[in-house]
Amino acid sequence: MSVLPASAPVAITAGEPAGIGPEICLMALQRLLQQGHPAQQFCLLADAQLMQSTAQRLGLESTLQQLEVRPHPCAEPVTAGVLNRANARQVLALLDDAISGCLQGRYRAMVTAPVHKGIINDAGIPFTGHTEYLAEHSGTPRVVMLLTAETLPPPLPPALRVALATTHLPLKQVSAALSVELLVDSLNILQRELQQRFGIAQPRLLVCGLNPHAGEGGHLGREEIDIIEPALQQARQQGLNITGPLPADTLFHPTRLQQADAVLAMYHDQGLPVLKFASFGAAVNVTLGLPFVRTSVDHGTALDLAGTGRADCGSLVSAIELALKLSTAH
Repeated sequence: MSVLPASAPVAITAGEPAGIGPEICLMALQRLLQQGHPAQQFCLLADAQLMQSTAQRLGLESTLQQLEVRPHPCAEPVTAGVLNRANARQVLALLDDAISGCLQGRYRAMVTAPVHKGIINDAGIPFTGHTEYLAEHSGTPRVVMLLTAETLPPPLPPALRVALATTHLPLKQVSAALSVELLVDSLNILQRELQQRFGIAQPRLLVCGLNPHAGEGGHLGREEIDIIEPALQQARQQGLNITGPLPADTLFHPTRLQQADAVLAMYHDQGLPVLKFASFGAAVNVTLGLPFVRTSVDHGTALDLAGTGRADCGSLVSAIELALKLSTAH
């Protein structure tokens, strides 16, 4: 883990230009400025002309005037809600700037507005998602995707954190992707970042099984016996406090969650529906294992809302606030 200078700004990438990203960036930053955050804490990476027209439409010119904007022009004019593959490379240019800036110390952290994976792939650029792209372009061999809701009402735990052993994979590929090495590495990354970033001295981890009833002793699948249990035993020998593998349909009961600091789910739609049901619009996506802090929103580009001014910036506000907090942790 590296802690970048607190004086460096957080880089905020505006995401898919035809989506809600440009709007929620301005709306979120307006809210944070009104709360007393100094404008120099933020650097917006975006198409400058698009941000100007968006600010005018939303009546947020004064907010934009206070902000540093690093311009990355789109190849073609942007129409809200209408994807254009010609602008796909601009989206990745924002990420490249943020990654290099974090590695060089120009930015203390990066926060990403949503991108549209489909249009990037349609432009002929293989792209699985932010998580994988950031890992590859920062030279990080293993990262872990974590979604967190840090303030939840009773009877839920004060915070719910769900990490993923696999990320953006078709369901039929999940079993083959699991290995003892993957799970041990993921658990160690989760443990280390909960300690160093979130300040939890002795993290308590719950781990989902893959199959219904956690395999029912091998009658509903052997992944628990052959992969998950050996991985957990190895991690326990390294000093990690782990309970599992547990059936996912009962693991997320509030009573059990009260006794844990994070959950490791085996695949994307095993753990995230529960978290998003509890906190959609306020949860934050964190990429663990990178040499810098990266947070993001818990939603997509919402093309149907783009240009209407009705998008909710709450998740982006939470993502920026968490990036500020985590990037000053020791």
